[in-house]
Amino acid sequence: MPYCGANPVSDMWSEQAMRLLAGSFTAAVRDGDDAGARAGMAMAATFAGLGFGNAGVHIPHANAYPIAGRVRDFRPEGYPKDEPLVPHGMAVALSAPEAFRFTFAACPERHLRAAEILDPAAGGEPAGRLPAVLAALMREIGLPNGIGGVGYTEADVPALVEGAMKQQRLLATAPLPVGEDDLAAILSRSVELW
Repeated sequence: MPYCGANPVSDMWSEQAMRLLAGSFTAAVRDGDDAGARAGMAMAATFAGLGFGNAGVHIPHANAYPIAGRVRDFRPEGYPKDEPLVPHGMAVALSAPEAFRFTFAACPERHLRAAEILDPAAGGEPAGRLPAVLAALMREIGLPNGIGGVGYTEADVPALVEGAMKQQRLLATAPLPVGEDDLAAILSRSVELW
């Protein structure tokens, strides 16, 4: 939802997706046999796709390409062990908290609204509210603790920035201009999120 353009169609779908996610995500991860939670997530994914199709995606998705593409040793539970892999959704999530900290100034009200939908009790300083909600959700469902959790260190940041900068189609839709130094800061802060 933190896309900052005026697009009521995207806003409607994105908000619906987040509401469904807030009610279903943790349950679906904890119990894959929970048909209601899985149905909620399927509908959330559909609504999110409708929102993304209208508004686009930006920094977390641009970062996901090199995070997944340069992985060396990470093998997530439940996936075949013959090749290292960072699944796309995981790769997107690993830098999302810090990407949204970066984009906060462009549209604070949208970031705060997203945090409120995902966690109505969320507090703390405004620019850190959505990043904190996302990091808490990541911990709750067992995602790795930032890009360090999938094997990257600060020394890998320049190569990850190089890969993300190639994703100009995605970076162009960010609510703020984003350059190499911005991506380096986002990825450096994403080595460890909690």
